[in-house]
Amino acid sequence: MTWTARRMFELLEPICLVTFFADECNEEMAALGHRTYWDGYFASRAAPLGRVPAQVVHAAFYSFADGEAARHIPSAWETIPPEASVAARERGSAASVRRILGDELADSPGLVRAADLTTKAATSAPTEGRVMYAGMRTLPVPSDPVARLWHSATMLREHRGDGHVAALVGARIGGTEAHVLSALEQGIHPPESFGRIHHLPKKRLAAVMEGLRERGLVDTDGRFTDAGRETKQRIEALTDELAAPPYGALSPAELDELVAELEPLTATLVAAGSQ
Repeated sequence: MTWTARRMFELLEPICLVTFFADECNEEMAALGHRTYWDGYFASRAAPLGRVPAQVVHAAFYSFADGEAARHIPSAWETIPPEASVAARERGSAASVRRILGDELADSPGLVRAADLTTKAATSAPTEGRVMYAGMRTLPVPSDPVARLWHSATMLREHRGDGHVAALVGARIGGTEAHVLSALEQGIHPPESFGRIHHLPKKRLAAVMEGLRERGLVDTDGRFTDAGRETKQRIEALTDELAAPPYGALSPAELDELVAELEPLTATLVAAGSQ
């Protein structure tokens, strides 16, 4: 099942990425009145949690630096209800998936079947300890197959994300540290140039790098040590293990069918860069 979780992540992630890369979601957020991309991001992704304070959003999202959530929450909800933001995210994301796939794939029996099986998996896992996933589970599942596929893929993404946070906490790797390790895994050097953290104060980044050096996870040149690489691999392996439970709801035949139906959809999204 660990292998299954990794394969499903590879197949479902391009569906989820339209939310962040394609134009339609941003356009829906702007039409509501959100001033920036990040206003819309925080407002819509955190909306299933309810009107929680920035500290709760920061804890649940985990990977953002101190103060980043507070720049958008709760101000992004003051004139735009959270419910409106999350609905706009779904509309825009589903529209992106449909545009990229084209009518032939978007209206195909294979997509309907993929949406049904993905939803079966996404609605089957325990919610205990899965804050973001539990929030998504409170939302209604769309009836439109394209929207349902995106929605269920995103539920599974948040389920996996909750497990990834647990793996990071267990390894004593903070959010900014996690971005450094991801940058190094992607071959980005110096890791401080990574797009998710390059904007942070240089003093803050220097402290993070120094802490990783003291723990023996990066060397003096800011590259992986053997211990650092092993730590990253261990976190990813545990993330896969913790992401497996939803797929236990599917029979082996259903899993094979889901992979077969998703493969052409994912290939089309990957070719377009999910945008």
